[in-house]
Amino acid sequence: MTAQPTLLRLATAGSVDDGKSTLVGRLLHDSKSVLADQLDAVERVSRDRGLATADLALLTDGLRAEREQGITIDVAYRYFATAERSFILADCPGHVQYTRNTVTGASTADAVVLLVDARKGVLEQTRRHLAVAALLRVPHVIVAVNKIDLVGFDGDVFTRVRDQLADVARELGLPDVRAIPVSALEGDNVVDRSSRTDWYDGPSLLEVLETLPVADDPAAEEFRFPVQVVLRPQGAARDEAQREYRGYAGQVASGVVRVGDEVTVLPSGRRTRVVGIDAPQLGGPGRELDEAFAPMSVALRLADEVDVARGDLIAAAASAPEPTRDLVATVCWLSDVPLSKRGRVLLKHTTRTTRAIVGSVDGVLDLDQVTIVGAEDLGLNDIGRIRLRTADPVVAEPYSTSRRTGAFLLIDPQSGATLAAGMVGDPLAGDSRRDDEWDI
Repeated sequence: MTAQPTLLRLATAGSVDDGKSTLVGRLLHDSKSVLADQLDAVERVSRDRGLATADLALLTDGLRAEREQGITIDVAYRYFATAERSFILADCPGHVQYTRNTVTGASTADAVVLLVDARKGVLEQTRRHLAVAALLRVPHVIVAVNKIDLVGFDGDVFTRVRDQLADVARELGLPDVRAIPVSALEGDNVVDRSSRTDWYDGPSLLEVLETLPVADDPAAEEFRFPVQVVLRPQGAARDEAQREYRGYAGQVASGVVRVGDEVTVLPSGRRTRVVGIDAPQLGGPGRELDEAFAPMSVALRLADEVDVARGDLIAAAASAPEPTRDLVATVCWLSDVPLSKRGRVLLKHTTRTTRAIVGSVDGVLDLDQVTIVGAEDLGLNDIGRIRLRTADPVVAEPYSTSRRTGAFLLIDPQSGATLAAGMVGDPLAGDSRRDDEWDI
């Protein structure tokens, strides 16, 4: 029996003009993932611009503003497949002002492809993107040392950049960082191995992507189910048998649940059992399942009429986490307005949104030294550690335990704009401050 190709989610990162869009275009073109009419359009535009060859960056720079400015602005998602694997690729902008887009693209990625210009080596933006990858616990980082053709395919240049990267990666604690010398413009080591880098005996970029293990399996974690909506049709039910239906719908964030399992509803702490699992079905009523696992979307029916609302979390009874109002977290600040102590925000965690106040700003990541240093506030694109108190209990777990229930967003209460992406650290073990100091 032939094994099913696995899916790999990857995101690109790198500084402006490092050649991200060209690399993605080359990857799609050389892996024969570009339709003929798309390639014809790119060749026509390239000829109109007086170029001798097709500008493959145009395959991903889809917005008019992107093409006019020659930079990537928004995250462009592309799907492609080879005989070995399927891929969802998020092509992220490189400019520092679009770091938020890089955070978005990398937040669900199994791997980040980070571009570095061989002529420039490791830059501040390179350190920032490596820090974001470490913060988001992206399992694999592949560094494409690009434009190796512009340094005469010099192996010493590649070795120097690779060693710089290894030092930063070690300081950040990144578990798996690999460097590959590539020329996105000419196609060296992107899909096929190049004969012009005979000092490099490793795989091409595509060969690495096709063989990376997908280690983060949410179905292997403890069962967690954020409730998105309570299904209670009552008088609106078309079928009389559904009039008394009560189900709790959402997406399984992690783990597996089976009919008969004992679960705990949080934050109330009430225990009950799962007596039914219903899955949606196109063109008809939902179908009953014996089990559901991440990331399936289902409705759970419980044995007891416990009070459950949107934002609650249904968890395996044997491993239910403790709700808390105090969080220590690391955030990537994405707003022009600095974050400081006493700042009032909305915290969105899974399906719950609640008010919160910033208790303190404990430090900011120094990108040169790759260490946390003291700070009183966080500016645009800073990565720092803060403490929060929420108005309502949240069932937040350390991000190191779960990428799904350990992540949150901070939102401006007035405008609704996203202010920060956050990762939960260790919950505060008690707090000596008076409650009035945390007035939310």
